[in-house]
Amino acid sequence: MSSYKDQSFIKLALRFGIIFLVVVSIIKIVMSIFTNGGVSGMRDEYFSKDTWQQFAKIQLMISAIYGVFMAGYYKFIKK
Repeated sequence: MSSYKDQSFIKLALRFGIIFLVVVSIIKIVMSIFTNGGVSGMRDEYFSKDTWQQFAKIQLMISAIYGVFMAGYYKFIKK
């Protein structure tokens, strides 16, 4: 029996979501550094006065959806 089956759904969703949040955020930031000409370009795109909240909302929403989906898959579908 899988170790995922023994854990609570919320715990699994948080685990998957947090890992996804960290990995995808790092990838987006690194890609932005290379495509926008350095740290200042990345800062202007994601962390300026008007854009950091949207960046955070999108990352959190996508991570939550991914976490719930993966927790459901591992808890209820995968054998």
